[in-house]
This record gives sequence, structure tokens and C-alpha cells, in this order.
Amino acid sequence: MPRPATHATTPLPPGDPLAQAAACVRESVEGVFTVLDDVRDRTSALIAGRRPVRKDLEALRPALFRHLGGLVAGAGFIAAPGLLADAPWYLEWWQDDPSGTPVQLLRDLDPAGSAFYDYTHWEWYTGPYEGAERTICGPYVDYLCTDEYSLTLSVPVPAGGSFAGVAAADVFVRRFEEAVGPALRGVPVPAFVISAAGRVVASNTAKWIGGSVFRGEEGFTVRPCGELPLSLVSANGLRF
Repeated sequence: MPRPATHATTPLPPGDPLAQAAACVRESVEGVFTVLDDVRDRTSALIAGRRPVRKDLEALRPALFRHLGGLVAGAGFIAAPGLLADAPWYLEWWQDDPSGTPVQLLRDLDPAGSAFYDYTHWEWYTGPYEGAERTICGPYVDYLCTDEYSLTLSVPVPAGGSFAGVAAADVFVRRFEEAVGPALRGVPVPAFVISAAGRVVASNTAKWIGGSVFRGEEGFTVRPCGELPLSLVSANGLRF
């Protein structure tokens, strides 16, 4: 689905509620991408110049565990098929847990298995694979991992000039709404955040609930949230 057109807008003054909401969205999401940049860099350094095996990726775990919590509900490295010498398909993925002890996600990665998990079809994998520097997939119900309404953010992991896989993180939509909700509620007109596909991620109005699709509508302005694949949409002059 194409991204809704972004209208030319005059820069908002720093104290404007819309500018504050956009800044809150940027800061929240940039924090997650900072985590992914760290996972990417650590993974690239770990696998550089050799054919890695699963055990090599265990060195990522201390960093992954440290990053879990807050907005990051799950994080890890998803290997490109054939990257590892001892596992054609593999993901080093760990999830936050109420117990305080990270839990590893285990899926059937045997192509001959009836429940084989082919992760290469998901947008969070195909985006980086096709050249996107930053991808945000969702919101969607993550039936395969958490059964939570989620966003998955991802970046490509290079090694020796080739695509080695992706570093990714799951963000529960409810946690994202908690992070940006106060700033959105400070906007005196209907306002909401949309993904590149036009799906509403967070909102201050019941008319545009999470998961609904905004395809452009008269009387609304779409502003990009910096370089992120997200935009802030607001009604023009309409108050609640």
C-alpha cells in the first residue's frame, strides 16, 4: 500500500503541541533503532571474515538481554538462509518476560517440518533485504511469537559486503501508546501516527483507532516524523 501523500507544511514552532508530539514519536522510535544499530554492529563484527555457527551468536546475548525492557519486548538477529555453517535457518531471538529472565523464542526451522517458520516472507525481513535502511512492520497481531498487537522494527546486517540477515525488535503497540499517548493528547485536534502503509499506530481520537487505515482525507495534514517510516496526521483547525 503506498504511503499517503505528505503535504508541504510550514515548520512548526518548537512549543507547538504537534511539534512536541512529533518529537516524542521520533525520540521513542529512534531509541529502538539505536538498539538495533548496536545489535547490527555487534553481529557484523562477530561474523566478519568467517562462516559462523549457532554457538558464535551466543556472544550477542548479554547485549540483547540488556536491551530488553521498556519499548523493546523482543530483540535479536535473524540470519539469512545459508549464513550459518550448522543451521541453514536460524534466529537468535530473545523476549522480555515478567519473571525478569529473558526467554528464547524457539520455532521449527526445518524446511521439511510441517510447522516450518519461513521468516523470509515477513515485511520486517523483506524490507532490509530489498535495501531499506529502516523498516517498521505493523501494527499486526503477532500470533507466532507473543499474541500481542505489535510493531517490528528492523535494519539490515551486512557482512563482507553482503546481506547477512536482519537485526530486529518487537514493540508492543500498548507500550508505544503509553510512550507517545500523553503528547498526542496534548494536541487540541484529532491527531494520530501512521506507518508507511497508512496504518494507524497511536491516536488521540476514537475515530482513528489502532490498525485502521488512513488513505488520505480532505481536511488532514500528513507530516513525516523525521526520516522515520512514520508520519503524524492532524486535522486542520478542527477541535474536539
